[in-house]
Amino acid sequence: MKIIEVKDNNTIKAFHEVPYVIYHGDTNWVPPLKSLEESTFDPSKNAFFNHGDGKRWILKSDENKIIGRIGAFINNNKAHTFQQPTGGCGFFECTNNQEAANLLFDTAKVWLAARGMEAMDGPVNFGENLLNWGLLGEGYMQQGFGMPYHKPYYLPLFENYGFQIYFKQFSYHLDLAKPFPERFWKIAEWVAKKPDFRFEHLQFERIEKYIQDFVKIYEKAWARHDNHQMVDLDDVRGMMKIAKLIADEEFIWFAYYKDEPVLLFAMIPDWNQIIKKLHGKTNLWSLLKFIWYRKIRTITRARILLMGVVPKFQGTGLESAVFWHLDKVMKRKPWYKEVELSWVGDFNPKMMAIYTSVGSVPAKTHYTMRYLFDREIPFERAPMLMKNLQVIRKERDLAHENNSQEA
Repeated sequence: MKIIEVKDNNTIKAFHEVPYVIYHGDTNWVPPLKSLEESTFDPSKNAFFNHGDGKRWILKSDENKIIGRIGAFINNNKAHTFQQPTGGCGFFECTNNQEAANLLFDTAKVWLAARGMEAMDGPVNFGENLLNWGLLGEGYMQQGFGMPYHKPYYLPLFENYGFQIYFKQFSYHLDLAKPFPERFWKIAEWVAKKPDFRFEHLQFERIEKYIQDFVKIYEKAWARHDNHQMVDLDDVRGMMKIAKLIADEEFIWFAYYKDEPVLLFAMIPDWNQIIKKLHGKTNLWSLLKFIWYRKIRTITRARILLMGVVPKFQGTGLESAVFWHLDKVMKRKPWYKEVELSWVGDFNPKMMAIYTSVGSVPAKTHYTMRYLFDREIPFERAPMLMKNLQVIRKERDLAHENNSQEA
């Protein structure tokens, strides 16, 4: 077998051919858009290259057949927030051959170790964890846009090499034909109509305002994550460029308390329902097909990407109020039949409880795997967010007290 670095047109073409070899005949698999994958490795399109680096390889058999691929990444803004400096490997595809998989993992490991890393997570993306993050472990069905699909034998390939589950990622499905629990709607409507709260959906013509609001919410809502990192505005602007291509303004909501941003909710159409029909191509004919399929309402499912609430407003019912506003949008778009809520980590039981409260049910599980280069170091799972629950409750109680005094 031979590892070859991807650095010219021939190897780029081979890189994109690998998944077609692996998933041939698998009706659940959605061929990724080659242009979208390529943008991940293009420094002019991926802002993460401003504070990191990435490399990719293909693997050929002794008979010169393509049998695997992998990428390795370092996000310097995040790598050193863990006990061991941690990089990532992703875009992993491989035949059911442990020796081949080991060679791919070894290649990523050596590259990362040479740059000071002591662990690697995989399979992950060189970008935000909203897209192409995690190894499918349960729920072998067509995945929503941005959620990876893998063969069942991938998990043993990772585990046999030495990867362990760092955290589990759960995806829930919500049938829009079923009514929400009555108690949920009462709370949602009550909160949505409170005078100090204001809800509005994104408007791309005012995108810079929403970028600033996003940063304010992120810095508070995600600060209790152990590997929290400061927001890089270039990353956010890069994410918004993608959002313009894949998002619906009415699917992205902000909540404000006396004009201070306190909640962010983001959902996108499940573009995979159209992309599957394009066979990974992005030429003129594919564009015309895309426009046609969109016009005839091919997309019937949406995917919730993230929801964040600043700590002192958690538990106030803001999450419910967003669904109250969103319900009006979905009633105007009746072709949507289902919402996928993905993903929430097993380290975040509070968000899992919220997803359950709206009537959604577990449907898929992905795993973020971690491999420690020093095999003598004890492995630890991702810490639970519950450890800061007392702090959150104190902040929330203080906020309620202040609100009562103002009233």
